[in-house]
Amino acid sequence: MRTLTIALCSVILLLTACKNNELVRRGDPVNVAFDKSMALFEKEKYGDAAYGFDLVTRLGRGTSYSQDAQFYLAESYYLDGQYILAASEYERFISYYPQNEKRQEVEYKRALCYYEQSPRYRLDQSATGRAIELFQLFNNRYPNSEYVLESAAKIDELRNKLARKSFESAEFYLRIESFLAATIYFDQTIDQYPESVWAERALVKLIETYIVYADRSIPSKQAERYNSAVATYEKFLQLFPQSANRERAEEMYVEATRKLAQVDVPASGDTIGSN
Repeated sequence: MRTLTIALCSVILLLTACKNNELVRRGDPVNVAFDKSMALFEKEKYGDAAYGFDLVTRLGRGTSYSQDAQFYLAESYYLDGQYILAASEYERFISYYPQNEKRQEVEYKRALCYYEQSPRYRLDQSATGRAIELFQLFNNRYPNSEYVLESAAKIDELRNKLARKSFESAEFYLRIESFLAATIYFDQTIDQYPESVWAERALVKLIETYIVYADRSIPSKQAERYNSAVATYEKFLQLFPQSANRERAEEMYVEATRKLAQVDVPASGDTIGSN
């Protein structure tokens, strides 16, 4: 039994020693530290690899190892899902080595870091906005890149998320009968994201909102708001003439024109209320 215990301890010590030899130590020469870090990276041990590459970037400044280590440091963080750190290291690579042949790839991956941080549409969309900005910058700078189509698709995806957030905000204000705020957010959805699926929906809801808004308004404001419903319908026809929502939009248009005809338009100079 004692022999077995000693044997097991020996195996554990041997494995521990092997593992320790794999890891980068502060006393390792730069070339050794870099090679160990690459071995860890290839084994997908990204946390340990990042530690090693970070050490090489500081110890090997001015050497070819430093540039490669900076790139793989960012890669290690990215593949480990640490996107904030990865973005920072990609940014540092661009700043330190602007002429490096990997710059195009690095700029794309920097944008990907913010794409990966983009949350559900209900949450703060700062990362979404930054990702769109960086993808657009990339496409302008490298129009012939192999990543351009993928980048453009991601821009559409992210803009659709922002459009949905704007649309849902409008819906919220409509539910609580804050009609002016609802019209502002529906308009924002249409004007800022006209290519999104939410723009078409926003136009239909905006017609409805103006009608309800007019119904609840003081008489001196009703004509203006029914007219807004009619104008929104006309805009809807221009932008989405083949829409599946056309029948519903036409029904609301007829309702708005009928109610408009029944409204007494205030004479010029009359006091107009705000409701």
